[in-house]
Amino acid sequence: MPEHETAEQRAPHDEVADFLRRRREQIAQRWADVPLFRTVFTVSRDEAVEAGKSVVEALAAVAAAGRAEDAEAAGFGVVREQLTRTAAARSRAGASSAQVSNEVDALRTPVVDLLVADLSAAPAEHVRECSTALTVLMGTLRLVVMESALSEGQALIDRQRLQLLEVATPVIKLWDGIVAVPLIGTLDSARSQVVMETLLEAVVEQHARFAILDITGVPTVDSLVAQHLMKTVAAARLMGAECVVSGIRPAIAQTIVHLGLDLGTVVTRASLADALAYALDQQGTGIVQSTPHAAGQR
Repeated sequence: MPEHETAEQRAPHDEVADFLRRRREQIAQRWADVPLFRTVFTVSRDEAVEAGKSVVEALAAVAAAGRAEDAEAAGFGVVREQLTRTAAARSRAGASSAQVSNEVDALRTPVVDLLVADLSAAPAEHVRECSTALTVLMGTLRLVVMESALSEGQALIDRQRLQLLEVATPVIKLWDGIVAVPLIGTLDSARSQVVMETLLEAVVEQHARFAILDITGVPTVDSLVAQHLMKTVAAARLMGAECVVSGIRPAIAQTIVHLGLDLGTVVTRASLADALAYALDQQGTGIVQSTPHAAGQR
């Protein structure tokens, strides 16, 4: 910019960009004492200052591009990376979304105050325009951080949900060559897919010849889940294991019949015990029941 160009002639976004670059150190120092940074960077204040500097530099790039209202501006990429991690740390510490939002908003006041002091000699109208431009920029910053934080929170929920599905679908080794998956609760398509993957992995790891799907604890299934179960049986067969389905409730049996699914090639048993007895018999392992008389002979 030519040296003779006055502050009044400069566009507010250019003035804000120049201000942010010139006062980056001072802004970062003030932010280091704001709760959002202070409660996360508890070991080193210098680390908080450096984090603040990277955010200020990114905001300066956004302002210089005249995209203060655009949450998709390239400069906000650094903001998403830095402040989203910071906001996520606050959330893990127990801070609510509203509290995190307020803490992000608290970054605005120190910057605006510093801008007003920096432009004390400029006309009031120019100061007002620059303050408005900076306020808009900080408002977009708040929006970007909250959107990213919510997205990160949803991703965490999805990961935890998948982990819960895996935990709720244990594979038990009942005997050499025999594994079982006791299912309890509602089955949906997502959990049915986890059942298939978990069971097939167990068949390979345990070198199982028989895989038992016990659905005694499943109250009902829909048509899509019933088809998933049938696909699981077929997949286990392809892996070299015979799949036995046990514990089919009357309601589930009616659903399967109503859908016209062919169970002619599927071995079914009334209970898990019956299914285990069948698998043991097929392996040539006999079961001998002890009697009180026999037990008393030593």
